[in-house]
Amino acid sequence: MSILSDAEIKRLALEDGMISPFQDYLVSEENGQKILSYGLSSYGYDIRLSPKQCLIFGRIQAGDCDPKNFDGDILVPTELLKDDKGSYFILPPYGYCLGVAEERLKLPRDVTVVAVGKSTYARSGIMVNITPAEAMWEGYLTLEISNCTGLFNRIYANEGVTQLLFFQGNPCEVSYQDRKGKYQNQLQEVVYSKA
Repeated sequence: MSILSDAEIKRLALEDGMISPFQDYLVSEENGQKILSYGLSSYGYDIRLSPKQCLIFGRIQAGDCDPKNFDGDILVPTELLKDDKGSYFILPPYGYCLGVAEERLKLPRDVTVVAVGKSTYARSGIMVNITPAEAMWEGYLTLEISNCTGLFNRIYANEGVTQLLFFQGNPCEVSYQDRKGKYQNQLQEVVYSKA
């Protein structure tokens, strides 16, 4: 198994629709304004946080969160704000939210994706965690974002939020699609945990 290079990612995106929409270089400025980069890098692809939805854990301050029977009422929609630096959501101190990616993935049978954090966010106390997307998974990733600081923290929409690393190996015998994985074909909205 090896990590895919920019040329290989580009080929799979353009020929097979692996990433859509696809940006074939790293965008770090738009309309003369610096942004958190997104697009193709040397050995990965930085995806963006969609402005459509950001749900913060916090409606219930007691009890438990059950991943086998998730109660969406514990999530609070947060407002998309805007100023001269861009559009953003505010994540409260030690807060945790669910968002969704702007890009859609459609993975081939021999490619699996792992997400890693972006250093700019990590240096601000923000951790982005998504589980691997396995071979033949497709849809919009639900993003889990945590504020590890005692400060309010901005999460910028339409800008890079996490980097995806693509690993290619021999084609698997049973893909995520073959086994009818429960998170297959996610729409561009937050998908809660399922048993």
